Formats: sequence, structure tokens, C-alpha cells
Amino acid sequence: MRTIKVQARIAGALYALVALSGPIGLVYVPNKLIHSGDAAATANAIRVSADLLRAGIASELFHQAVEVWLVLALFRLFEHVDRHLARSMAILGFLPIPIVFLNTLNEVAALLLQSGVDYFSAFTSQQRDALTMLFMRMHGMGFQVAGIFWGLWLFPFGGAIVRSAFIPRILGYLVWLAGIGYVVEATILLVLPQFRHSVVVDIAGILDVGELPIIFWLLLVGARGERAREALPA
Repeated sequence: MRTIKVQARIAGALYALVALSGPIGLVYVPNKLIHSGDAAATANAIRVSADLLRAGIASELFHQAVEVWLVLALFRLFEHVDRHLARSMAILGFLPIPIVFLNTLNEVAALLLQSGVDYFSAFTSQQRDALTMLFMRMHGMGFQVAGIFWGLWLFPFGGAIVRSAFIPRILGYLVWLAGIGYVVEATILLVLPQFRHSVVVDIAGILDVGELPIIFWLLLVGARGERAREALPA
């Protein structure tokens, strides 16, 4: 049977894959294509670099597909630590996945608007550019909706780490801080956008980094102590 250490390292490998592939569609592509406040420049960037936007879409679909297996792997790891926490973690971990999948349709719409197909000839060039900017902004807001759940799932996850006895408790506390950061940042950007450049958002962004240590720990160490070599119950 698979040991706790092996299961933890499998979860770490999946977690690392999500962490490496996610920023392509979440950060890199939007930063390259979106020109804040300039719909014409944004639309032109999409026309010129349509393949880059398609790569971003592929990245989003890929890392969320991997996220399914990650949540399952972590549930398997922690279900015998605290089944209630493991279930809560799994439910909150699964919820943002369909949100991100559906959110890619906003980027698909932006691509279609700039594809030059005949049935958009009813719109003027300026109207197509404005709609393209709207869909890209909607895509960004969709990530903030998912970000609420990216934060919430870290609370039961952190609790399971703290109770596990095979992962250092400090990593669970850092995961809790990351959860606070995600929830605060996403809530402000969605509900109080006038404070998007505030110190609170800056601090929340720093707290997000608290998720990284557990990724490295699971990938490189997995589990420690007497329980690490225990076989996971059937």
C-alpha cells in the first residue's frame, strides 16, 4: 500500500505543476495583452498575438484539470487525519474549478471579436474593440471570484496540516495567512475596487506567498516523523 510520504510527494508534484502552469494564463498573458484604459491597443494586441491568448487559455484549462487530481490527492492524504477538514478542503477546492473553466469563454469571445469573421460586420471597429476590452475585464473579474475560493480552501487545508503530525505546523499557519490574503484581495477587487491600490491589497498580496512553502515541502520532503512510513488505510 502507498505510504503517507509517497502520497504527500505525489500531491507535491501535482501542486508544483499547478503552480508552474497557472501564472502563464493568470499573469503573463494578461500583462502582455491588456493595455489598461486603452481598448484599441488591447484589441490590436489580441489580433497580433492571438496565439499567445490561445496559449493562455490552454494554460488555464490545463492547470485546472491538474487541480482536480491535486484536490483528490490531498483529500487522500488528510482524510484519516481529520475527515471533516478533508471534506471541507475538497469541496472548497473543487468549487473554483468550473468557474475558471467557464471563465475562459470570456477570452474566447475576445478572440472571436478580433477574428475578422463576417457576422461581426454589424459592429463598428470601435464597438468591437470596446467589447473585446469588456470580455477581457470580465475574465479578470472571473479570476477574482475564483480567488475567493482559492483562499477559503486553504483554511481547512491549513487545519489539516496543523493536525497531521507529519508536516510542520508552521506550514499550516502560513497556509492560513495565504488564505486570508487571497480572500481579502479578491473581495476588495470585486466589491471595493476604489481601494485596489491600497496598502491592504499590497499586504494581502504578500500574504499570498505563504502558500509556496507547503508546495516545496510536499514535493521535496513529503512527510516526516514516525507516521511518514505508515501505509495509508484502505
